[in-house]
Amino acid sequence: MIDLHTHSTASDGTDSPAELVRQAKLAGVTVLALTDHDTDAGWDEAAVSAAEQGIALIRGAEISTTLGGRSVHLLSYLHDPAHPGLRQAFARTKASRLERLQKMTALISADFPISWPDVVAQTQPGASVGRPHIADALVAAGVVADRDAAFANMLRPGSPYYTRYEAPATAEMVAVVRQAGGVPVLAHPFATRGRHPCDDDVAGLVRVGLLGLEVWHREQDEAARQHALALTERFGLWPTGSSDYHGFGKPNRLGENYTSETVFAKIAHAGVLPVLYP
Repeated sequence: MIDLHTHSTASDGTDSPAELVRQAKLAGVTVLALTDHDTDAGWDEAAVSAAEQGIALIRGAEISTTLGGRSVHLLSYLHDPAHPGLRQAFARTKASRLERLQKMTALISADFPISWPDVVAQTQPGASVGRPHIADALVAAGVVADRDAAFANMLRPGSPYYTRYEAPATAEMVAVVRQAGGVPVLAHPFATRGRHPCDDDVAGLVRVGLLGLEVWHREQDEAARQHALALTERFGLWPTGSSDYHGFGKPNRLGENYTSETVFAKIAHAGVLPVLYP
């Protein structure tokens, strides 16, 4: 069982990297990718735990990008973490995201009993702060029942509290990931929420080095999956499947979608970093 999209407390998951690996082992996952948002901070802890638990680890990240004014997430696997282009992109996005979240919190605090220290209290040291941490602060304050309720209301695009942040262009980051020896895969491109890239967008990303599309994902219905699968056949891309697990913050369960051994072998061969086998 190969799950190529998961999150830990290094970004917006609720399990530590070590606990994430332990939960993956319990769920029957044999190959796990740790793909926290715009960071590799959880890699070392996850690697130690993966060796202890006896499962293979793919080191990766989920990169925040923009395409035609839309927020698009790009999964990167097995890249060089020291590549200057990636380091600079992560640092810029982290700074912009921090400013954005402080603005959103200030707006929300005018109507609900939370403050910036409440959001910080929900965030692990060194983690990439995100909207889920505001959601957790709202849950802790009793404003909403869970993260989903927060995202359905005050944290959604179009909400009076919603604020955008700056992220690099998707095409730019596809090229940077390839330069860093990584494997770029477009994450949940046709999820039921949000605006979608069109086929021409995907074609443009293929020209700069895109290698795969996440096809099997909880937030992509059957029509979206068939569309994504057709695009992988049209452009020679690698179809992946994954859980996008965040711990108890989302209903996604480890291993609920997974990637074939054939595609995993291609990813493992294409990346500059090795897969860490137990």
